[in-house]
Amino acid sequence: MDTLKNLKDELTEEYNTTKKFLDNFPKDKNDYAPHTKSMKLMDLATHIVDIFGWPQVILNTDYLDFADGYNPEKMGTKEDLLQQLEKQHKAGMQALENAKEADLKLNWSIRMNGEKIMEWSKYGAIRHGLNQVTHHRAQLGVYYRLLNIPVPGSYGPSADEQNG
Repeated sequence: MDTLKNLKDELTEEYNTTKKFLDNFPKDKNDYAPHTKSMKLMDLATHIVDIFGWPQVILNTDYLDFADGYNPEKMGTKEDLLQQLEKQHKAGMQALENAKEADLKLNWSIRMNGEKIMEWSKYGAIRHGLNQVTHHRAQLGVYYRLLNIPVPGSYGPSADEQNG
């Protein structure tokens, strides 16, 4: 099995689906959150976009310590999100292009102030990132539904696409 090819294919599929979601991103709703414990709309979309660059970080480091200045680029508009999605997807794809299968077996972790929070193989960390895209994009779909914004299909047509 060509694991790197499969990861590149999946990253591209998720990129294409995420792009459809961002194409519907509303103006003047950046601070919307459906609940006080929920992320704001722009913060959620920014996080999703940022994940597409994670393969580059994962494949070129041994860990990420959130206390060491992890600061995703701030976004303000749909155009910013789309440009950053493109940039992060290219970075993630380039890292996968440059990787060897053996690189995926090495360990990688997330830390806070030096304390290990989670650890995976680099393959597992990339897979976790892909799962995060799916999870957070589903959240974005709920925000859209609550704001009466059409929700694109992810793995088949959505109710909005079927019923017009």
